[in-house]
Amino acid sequence: MPTTTHTRIGYTRVSTVAQTLDQQQTALEAAGVTKFFSDTMSGARDDRPGLAELLAYVRDGDTVVVWKLDRLGRNLAHILATVKELTDRGVTLVSVTDGIDSSTAAGRMMIGVLGSLAEYERELIKERTALKRAASRAHGTKFGRPRKVSDTEHIATARRMKADGHTGRAIAKYLGVSRATLYRYLDEDRAA
Repeated sequence: MPTTTHTRIGYTRVSTVAQTLDQQQTALEAAGVTKFFSDTMSGARDDRPGLAELLAYVRDGDTVVVWKLDRLGRNLAHILATVKELTDRGVTLVSVTDGIDSSTAAGRMMIGVLGSLAEYERELIKERTALKRAASRAHGTKFGRPRKVSDTEHIATARRMKADGHTGRAIAKYLGVSRATLYRYLDEDRAA
């Protein structure tokens, strides 16, 4: 009877361009990973092609190794659903940094605890951000992209150029704005 070989498969995810996969891949290589899947995107996004490929690739007896448990999902429910899917398929999950191995009862318990803490931390960040934004608005801070055509001088220049027969494209290029922006500000000026 032939013996089946089991693969140690790694999954990495970074959420910003400033982060790199190097640190995570080095840790996974040290853990004996032979095949890698990765994503470079926000943790809040649902579409993760690397994770989808990994889930399609793994089979009974394989071990999925992640750098940290929170790399595996966008929230507790997603992490736990992914862990459940892997364990139902006979796949072991190992988190290198967290020291978790889902093949043990203690490891499964820790996955739930750490996933809960990670979600709690994300919720606290959201709350703090919302409170800071509300306090800033109360103090008159404006959010969003600054207006490119902010003063009446730009609008007056655009009107003169339009009256002289220049196209919207030429005026927008001269002012360094899109045509949509140009027309929006000209319309606002007329309405005022």
